[in-house]
Amino acid sequence: MLFIILISCIATIGGFLFGFDSGVINGTVDGLSTAFNSNDIGTGFNVASMLLGCAFGAFFAGRLADKYGRKTLLIITAIFFIISAWGSGISSSSMEFVFYRILGGIAVGAASVLAPAYISEIAPARLRGSLATIQQIAIISGLFAAFVSNYSLAETAGVSTAEFWLGFEAWRWMFWMELIPASLFLILLFFIPESPRYLVITQRKEQATIVLGKLYGDTISVTKYTEIEASLDSDHHQPRLADLISKVTGKVRPIVWIGIGLATFQQLVGINVVFYYGAVLWQAVGFSEADALLINIISGGVSIAACVITMYLIDKVGRKPFLLLGSIGMAISLLGLVLAFANAGTDVNGNLMLGDMGTFALISANVYVFFFNMSWGPVMWVMLGEMFPNQIRGSGLAIAGLAQWLSNFAITMTFPIMLASVGLAAAYGFYTICAFISIGFVIKFVYETKGKELEQMEG
Repeated sequence: MLFIILISCIATIGGFLFGFDSGVINGTVDGLSTAFNSNDIGTGFNVASMLLGCAFGAFFAGRLADKYGRKTLLIITAIFFIISAWGSGISSSSMEFVFYRILGGIAVGAASVLAPAYISEIAPARLRGSLATIQQIAIISGLFAAFVSNYSLAETAGVSTAEFWLGFEAWRWMFWMELIPASLFLILLFFIPESPRYLVITQRKEQATIVLGKLYGDTISVTKYTEIEASLDSDHHQPRLADLISKVTGKVRPIVWIGIGLATFQQLVGINVVFYYGAVLWQAVGFSEADALLINIISGGVSIAACVITMYLIDKVGRKPFLLLGSIGMAISLLGLVLAFANAGTDVNGNLMLGDMGTFALISANVYVFFFNMSWGPVMWVMLGEMFPNQIRGSGLAIAGLAQWLSNFAITMTFPIMLASVGLAAAYGFYTICAFISIGFVIKFVYETKGKELEQMEG
């Protein structure tokens, strides 16, 4: 059991990098605007460009993992993280920066689907939810580490655009800090085994049996191999996208639509606006850059606490109750933010000032972050990693991951435009409506997967 926990933790370093790479942009927006002289739309694309790579990475990693293995793709992902972190910091033009951010996005997208898939395929059913939730804790820890790093570097340098070590601006060092965990991830990946279910799918019985023996014990390794093999299509063909089409109805399997719905709603509630644009958001309502970065650190701490609660309870309570509670909590707290922003005044320059509503907005924002990271944050990835049958797991994750990151891109790209045109209240009003709709989606379409072996999943 200790071995399973250890290799799960190694896999989740990809989640840490997912979070760090996503969060590091938060403190560099001012630096990017100054260095590349970009407007609201240009800054939005500099921030959101990574997400195009994420969509590409999630889709192709899911597919290629069925062909080359989960471990091999994770190693390639680590290399991409290293190249992107270095390149983002040395960029001298917006186009060069976008190139490296898209490369990092490919790594983030790949890690987002590969880590939960790998953990689900090595973990026993009774622990699968808890171990997969570690992925979200790693993501939030990565975000938290990025926020702390950004805050410390900006505080030491004075502002993020100030010159720092070796004559480079502080915002460039914010990207380079990622080289440390990315290098560690690459080294440790060489010490984990390949997913046993991938080995069964590719008909490598001897290797699969050895890995199953290490994971569950020699006495049940052969039995487990037989169960996995029996769950695959009778002709033992390699997994392919066509498997997502039902042979009975000729239509896309219902489980795929549920996966797409889970992935899309996770983004439509606007969570990544808080993570990617947190500093901009709080500066827009009157906080200084230093205060805004400090608020991000508080939100990161709240997020980790929420994930820990889920980790301890998800295999006891189940997945669906967490999703439902999260949707309700997010809808109410988002409504609170809308009320705060709608009743805020403006200064002489037209900037929004919260005044007496500032504390209420801050509490509402952290309640929202808490409910998201207790529910849709970790549980969506847990379910995507386990809900698809063995034959279509890679393909199902590819499609759901693509939907998740395209939704993420759309929300992130439109926020600066909405901020400049209709304001914060209207923007958060849209996210509030999506949160209320997600309540109905969970009640009607989501089914429970707690305690089921992967071989019991129906498509």
